[in-house]
Amino acid sequence: MEKSDSLYNSYLCILKEELVPAMGCTEPICLAYAAAKARKVLGAMPERVEIEASGNIIKNVKSVVVPNTDGLKGLKASVASGIVAGNPDKVLEVISEVSPSEKQRIADFLETTPITIIPLNRIAQLDITVKLYAGEHYSAVRIAGHHTNVVAVEKDGEVLFEGHCADTNANMTDRSCLRMDKIFDFASTADIADLRPVIGRQIECNRSIAMEGLRNRWGANVGNTLLRCSNDVRQKAKAWAAAGSDARMSGCEMPVIINSGSGNQGMTVCLPILAFAEEFGIDEERTIRAVTLSNLVAIHQKTGIGRLSAYCGAVSAGCASGCGIAFLLGHGLNIIEHTLENALGMAAGIVCDGAKPSCAGKIALSVEAGLLGFEMSKHGDNLQSGDGIIGMNVEETIDHIGRLGRNGMRETDVEILKVMVK
Repeated sequence: MEKSDSLYNSYLCILKEELVPAMGCTEPICLAYAAAKARKVLGAMPERVEIEASGNIIKNVKSVVVPNTDGLKGLKASVASGIVAGNPDKVLEVISEVSPSEKQRIADFLETTPITIIPLNRIAQLDITVKLYAGEHYSAVRIAGHHTNVVAVEKDGEVLFEGHCADTNANMTDRSCLRMDKIFDFASTADIADLRPVIGRQIECNRSIAMEGLRNRWGANVGNTLLRCSNDVRQKAKAWAAAGSDARMSGCEMPVIINSGSGNQGMTVCLPILAFAEEFGIDEERTIRAVTLSNLVAIHQKTGIGRLSAYCGAVSAGCASGCGIAFLLGHGLNIIEHTLENALGMAAGIVCDGAKPSCAGKIALSVEAGLLGFEMSKHGDNLQSGDGIIGMNVEETIDHIGRLGRNGMRETDVEILKVMVK
């Protein structure tokens, strides 16, 4: 793909928009970011707090540790951390610099300040509003669509800022330009100097947290459990991605580079490819190109599904990693497309029941589906059109996945939330 091609700049912009650093699970951090902005607008410590949150925010925040809080979990802890110690200028790293005294102040704030949670009648959407009250004054910040999309800022009845929309990809490059053949072309031919700053940072950050997850016991320790079973390259591919999630879901205070608003997905599209690159001694440029392809394939799938859904995002990322490994090992577009279809045909039923330690296990299962899909594709043992959700071609299959995740699983999301809240 030539740099003069309009798609070239679009694909590069999509990577830059999606592959950003975040410390901690992005839903709690989104709340902390909104709270930190609201605190700055209010100009005082609040006497009481209201949190309005859609169902998937409640689901994804309930069980995950908020970093730099000494193990606190939940919506209230997320908001308290942003109010007491957040720096809104750091966006998704809003609570990356919290002192020991501030950790104690967060705990004290939770003990002394009334915080009310108001569930919104929206399940799938990412939608939150944090309202802070002090005396006769108040401030409110709403984020919707994606984790940093501030759509409203208000103080004492005055609208200070109002965004134009709350769509999933608001204020971002149009994702409808993504197609598997064009993604393959871009990953194969893009100027490596354009890719290296974006993808190189992802490789460095996400490898670091994966190694931390293997060095120490985090969460359910899925990564190390996998390596106790076997230490071949396939197992390493699953273990590295799972270990990163082990650490991240349990409050590890290391940043990751996210994909589609998710750190787990950002690690899953990247780390299995790094395990294969290390095993086979593949050079940096080929590795960067493979990770580029994996990222864009995951984003392509998530565009139709949306940021939050009852459809587990690890599936999109794990299946994409199988495509990236196929590219890494020198296979062409036909093998890569069938890898994706095979993997999706086997793993598309995994549900999302919020962010928590079991995400690491779901990541491992999804990477295994990607690897199995690749092995099938290499030998021509592919799922056929009409087999379940498999379409006439890969683009139709991706469209089916989008419909499944966006529309078909709405009621599933409602029931999952009912179970979790109960």
